[in-house]
Amino acid sequence: MSESRYKRHFFVCQTERPAGGKPSCGLRGGKDVYNVLQESLGAHEDLWGQVCVTSSGCLGPCFDGPTVVVYPEGTWYAPVDAKGAEEIVTEHMVGGKVVERLRYQWPEED
Repeated sequence: MSESRYKRHFFVCQTERPAGGKPSCGLRGGKDVYNVLQESLGAHEDLWGQVCVTSSGCLGPCFDGPTVVVYPEGTWYAPVDAKGAEEIVTEHMVGGKVVERLRYQWPEED
């Protein structure tokens, strides 16, 4: 198995479900988050070969999204809005530091 050429890979949930059903990131601002990350990456040409931003299907925490997952660290962010995405760009994408205030806290299992 080969290693990824990217230093960091950001996945952004874009799932859209019908109104009245289970919440979905796409309808709660996931598109805005994706756009901020893509546009910001575009503005940092030095990161083009090191960072990738990919839209994804459901990542799981639907009630708490929009959700972003960053690999290889396995850092989960939720809920993220456009302003939070800008902070993720500055701190994590560019600076390599996790944005603790946006880090997703998985619920305790019973």
